[in-house]
Amino acid sequence: MKIYFDLCIDGFTNSYTILNDDPNVMEAIIIDPGKFSNEIINRIEKGGYKLTSVLLTHNHAHHTQGLKTLSKIYTPTVYAAESSVYEYESVVLNGDGMTTISGLHVEYFSIPGHSPDSMVYKIEDVIFTGDTLLAGMISKTSHKYSEKLLSSKIREKLYALPDRTVIMPGHGVPSTIESEKQYNLDILL
Repeated sequence: MKIYFDLCIDGFTNSYTILNDDPNVMEAIIIDPGKFSNEIINRIEKGGYKLTSVLLTHNHAHHTQGLKTLSKIYTPTVYAAESSVYEYESVVLNGDGMTTISGLHVEYFSIPGHSPDSMVYKIEDVIFTGDTLLAGMISKTSHKYSEKLLSSKIREKLYALPDRTVIMPGHGVPSTIESEKQYNLDILL
């Protein structure tokens, strides 16, 4: 598995391309397509990959606007906590679970707080958190109840993962579960 990071300047959001480079699979997944650029297309096309899936951590425009361009070129299956994003139907993921996408085992966790549809995806020892958990902080919430709910669910579901688990957030730099346990002051223990 290879992971590529792409920054969308509009909203300063992170998008990720995951490539399953097993010669028997050669498929790609995009997480939070904030943009869909020539660089991403070249990575997929020149590498001989088939883009099969898009995983959305939540339905906010800065994390999904590349879906419009992407869908003009490819026909991936969209996975999200909502049944549609823009005019695109999606496979609805409810609660917590596991599925196989592009030959990779994908665990998913529902962690509301930033938004009611916030999902976190775990592939191997990497989690893609969207706006749920950022390096050194949690995302903004609409009120104190949501903030407490978000902190509680992060402790319950994400802090239970191995310390070496890498965090790829929707904004900012990567982190690890160990670092967040030690330095994230937004999550009160």
